[in-house]
Amino acid sequence: MITPKQTFQTTDTLAPPRRGFLAALGPGLLFAGAAVGVSHLVQSTRAGAAFGLSMLAVVILANAMKFPAFRFGPHYAAATGESLVEGYRRQGRWVLVAFALLTLATMFTVTAVVTVTTAGVTIAVLGLGALLEATVGTANGPAAVSALLLTLSAVLLAVGGYVWLDRFIKVVMPILVVATIAATVLTLGRIEWGQAQWLPTTAMLDTAGLLFMVALIGWMPSAVDISVWSSLWTLARARHQGRRPDLPSVLREFDAGYLGTTLLALMFVLLGTGLMFGQGLSFADGAAPFAAQVVDLYAVSLGEWSRPVIGGAALLVMLSTTVTVVDAFPRVVAAVIAQFRNPRGGAAAAAVSGEGDRRIYRWSFLLLCGGALVILVWGMRSFTALVDLATTLSFVTAPVLSFINHRAVFGPAVPPPLRPSRAMGVWSGVSIALQGAFALLFLWIRFGPGA
Repeated sequence: MITPKQTFQTTDTLAPPRRGFLAALGPGLLFAGAAVGVSHLVQSTRAGAAFGLSMLAVVILANAMKFPAFRFGPHYAAATGESLVEGYRRQGRWVLVAFALLTLATMFTVTAVVTVTTAGVTIAVLGLGALLEATVGTANGPAAVSALLLTLSAVLLAVGGYVWLDRFIKVVMPILVVATIAATVLTLGRIEWGQAQWLPTTAMLDTAGLLFMVALIGWMPSAVDISVWSSLWTLARARHQGRRPDLPSVLREFDAGYLGTTLLALMFVLLGTGLMFGQGLSFADGAAPFAAQVVDLYAVSLGEWSRPVIGGAALLVMLSTTVTVVDAFPRVVAAVIAQFRNPRGGAAAAAVSGEGDRRIYRWSFLLLCGGALVILVWGMRSFTALVDLATTLSFVTAPVLSFINHRAVFGPAVPPPLRPSRAMGVWSGVSIALQGAFALLFLWIRFGPGA
């Protein structure tokens, strides 16, 4: 339970909370901002373009399987006043070490993928191709723009912290939602519903199809790591407001954000199906050409007049993803270091596990941005290959993270009245089993005797 040592103010000393729908949203909208990015603009659109409506079932299954694990992040934080990082430490030091190693193994690649996608959208929307060719060269353009985006994100977060992050997301997400709904409605007439395949086809079950589905599910709606981010954002918001998180409100807000990300993913599959499926078209491999094609999907559906509006919305949503990722990984690093410094927990660890030690948080920006740029400059040979690598890593590790999230939220740190329902526990158990089975199947296909 939240203790007085965690320095939340009592609600009696606070000004009345702000009214309005957006004012009531916080970590749930941040979750949506982090999730609606590469998994939607890139992977969901590719899914519809390559396999049509048969991918809708895969997207729904992926979102259903991961829902309990994601929900347990804010649930644990609201019920205990601790982040999931501390929940991992309570399960044994080895769990914390494993999570730290997983974070180090994925943080640079994930940040590189998100940032170079944002750079591609920026180049396409703002028409920077000629300028970059004349200055740094076409090949180095995405890395140069990525460096600028990472710097701007770091400055924004170092100065404004959670407050600016929260406000930024509340501006950009409604724009993308409205634009995507409009584009999808106008695209529905292009889909040949009478000939649609609603279940997985044989083309999806060959090696290439299975590997693509692994990449899609890996970040659909996002990597399970974001459950830890949500727990940290829940505590950061509570400290900013000076009030204890209300568990029912936190869960309702998360559920709304999760439903929104799921519906948006389905819309992007429809866009890819309506505008590219069965037409012999394929996506370009470069970040900027790929981003230009995604913007074209909207413009073809809505008309050329919409290109600046849609391009701006796509740019904003990818910027939101970049900013949330650049905030989340340093926040996680600070929280993990706090737990190693204070292995017994207590007030010292609790004080920094929510917002994180601000000095470590800021220094982690340099580590994160530097590592991502190294990958972009020297390690990226193929844009889609880099995306598939990052999403595949997330797919393989998802059942492990889902399992330890389950143990945390049903563990002794959460009082029995505040634990998830029995039905949610069963849902979580079935989801973990399915994720584990799919991960083992992938490893067998990829590395087994017949590989």
